[in-house]
Amino acid sequence: MRNANVQSLLVSLIGEARTDALFATLNSPSILADAEPGRVTRAELAQAMNMALFEGLLARSPNGRTYTEEAIAGGGGVYFDHGALRTVRWTGNGALPPGEAAFTRILRPLGFRLNGRYPLDRLGMTGRAYAHEDAPDEISQFFVSELHPERFSETFQQAVSRVVGTSKDPLTPTAIGQLWELERDGTLPLESAQALLPVIVGAFARQHDVPSEADYELLLAESAEMAWIATEGNAFNHATDRVDDVFALSDAEKAKGRPMKPEVERSRSGRVFQTAYRADTVRREFRGKDGEIVTREVPGSFYEFITRHREYDTARRCWKIDLRFDAGNAQGIFKMTANAKSSGGSASGAQ
Repeated sequence: MRNANVQSLLVSLIGEARTDALFATLNSPSILADAEPGRVTRAELAQAMNMALFEGLLARSPNGRTYTEEAIAGGGGVYFDHGALRTVRWTGNGALPPGEAAFTRILRPLGFRLNGRYPLDRLGMTGRAYAHEDAPDEISQFFVSELHPERFSETFQQAVSRVVGTSKDPLTPTAIGQLWELERDGTLPLESAQALLPVIVGAFARQHDVPSEADYELLLAESAEMAWIATEGNAFNHATDRVDDVFALSDAEKAKGRPMKPEVERSRSGRVFQTAYRADTVRREFRGKDGEIVTREVPGSFYEFITRHREYDTARRCWKIDLRFDAGNAQGIFKMTANAKSSGGSASGAQ
C-alpha cells in the first residue's frame, strides 16, 4: 500500500528508486490508506520524515543494512517501531534550542505527543518517548534523550560548551512558519510540505563544528554518550525493528556471527524485550592540537530489535500493545555505543 502524498514527498527528497526501496522495506500505517491530492496531513509528513530518517540510519549502519537486505530477500520487511536521538540540555548550545526543545518544536506539529518520561540517572540523562496521536502503534515513535552536563565535572562542562557552543539552528524562518501552520491546521499544501521535509530531516544531524580531539577525550572520560554526541550530534542513535520473538532473532543473529548484545533486555513489566547490534564503527574528523584535521575510528549508530507484548486497558476494556519503554532497558541499550571500538590512530586529511 502506497500513500500518494508520502510517495510524492519522498520522491522530491530522495528520488524514485530509493523511495521504491523504502516502501518495499517498511510497514505502512493503515491510517494512510487514503490521501487527499495536493494536501498533506501531519501523519503523512510524519511518515515521510520517519522513512527518510530510517534510510539515513541504514547508510550509517552496515550491520543494520545487511539485516534489512536479508529480511527483504526472505520475503519480509521491517516494522519501524522507534528511532532514538540524543540531545544536550545546556544553555551554551549556540543557536540551537537546548535539549529536546530543538525537536519537540518539530515533533508536536507533526502530531507526536509525550508518551512517557524515563530517568536515565546512571548516564546523567533523561529520556522521553513521543508517540503519534493519529496512529501510535503504527507510526514510529521517537525516544529523545537529554544529557545533563551539570551532573558532571566543571572540566566536562567547559568541554561541552566548546563543542556545542558552535551549533547552528537548522530550522529556517520559513520552516518555522510552516510548522506553525501545520500545528494549527493539521495539514499543509503539498508544495509547502515538500519544501519543509528536507529541512526537518536535516535537523537530525550534527549542528556544531568539528570538535577538537582534546575535548573529545575529556568528554569520553566521563560520558560515552556525550562523546558520541560530539561526533554524531542529533543523528539517529538507532532505529528499531519490531519483531515477534526477539529472543529467537538474537540467537539466529549470534549464530551468523553478528555483533549482538550478549543478553536481551527485559522490562520490569515483563512485556517489552530489546536487544541490538553493537554500534558500527565510523571514521570522524577532529581538530588536532595544532589545528590540523585528524581522523579516528569512533562508535557510530546501530540497529535495535524489540518485541512488545499486549496489555489490558481497563478503561477501554480491550487489549492493546504496550508502547511504553523501560529505563533499565534503555540504559542497557545505550551501552551499545559505549562498548563499540573507539580507538586512536589519527591520520591527516578528510575521510
